[in-house]
Amino acid sequence: MSAIVDWIVGLMAVIGAPGVGVATALETVFPPIPSELVLPLAGFTAQRGEYTVLAAIVWATIGSVVGALVLYQLGRIWGLERLRSTAERIPLLHASDVDKAMDAFAKRGRTSVLVGRLIPGVRSFVSIPAGIDRMPLATFLIYTTIGSAAWNALLVGLGHELGNRWTLVETYVGRFSTVVWTLIGLAVAVFVTRRLRRRSRALAEAESR
Repeated sequence: MSAIVDWIVGLMAVIGAPGVGVATALETVFPPIPSELVLPLAGFTAQRGEYTVLAAIVWATIGSVVGALVLYQLGRIWGLERLRSTAERIPLLHASDVDKAMDAFAKRGRTSVLVGRLIPGVRSFVSIPAGIDRMPLATFLIYTTIGSAAWNALLVGLGHELGNRWTLVETYVGRFSTVVWTLIGLAVAVFVTRRLRRRSRALAEAESR
């Protein structure tokens, strides 16, 4: 992680605020580069006078939207039928599961994109179902921009205010991210358990006939 910090610092030092956009675009497409590391560091760098806080937020939002567009396009290319076909090849999944998930997303797509951009761990991935669902591009851009701008302003602002203690943002947001991933893991575990029980009952009923 220290190597990532050094690279980001160097990028910002060389090209200034646009470097924040490049780093944010990369962290959007490659979640292992966490926004809770990039954005507070950008705020701290702004405090040192490398660029303004507003410039950091604007470029970070541009980078977020660019990265989200990449994932959105990947979702469009992959498409619903390929996703359904893939689900049929995965144990315990069915094409109908994909249909239910996409129906739910279609009903709350705008809210999912907006709120999803504010949740660590899933903020990048929410662009993919939007692409699969073929959400209108203008709608996707509007809600992605609003959500990204709010998230970026919060973390850049905290990094600016905390100064040398900007790593505290990463610490606390990282804990929240851990909670989110734990809840996702529990949801997956519940789903697998229920599906296994259903399969066991079906096999028992078939054998009893």
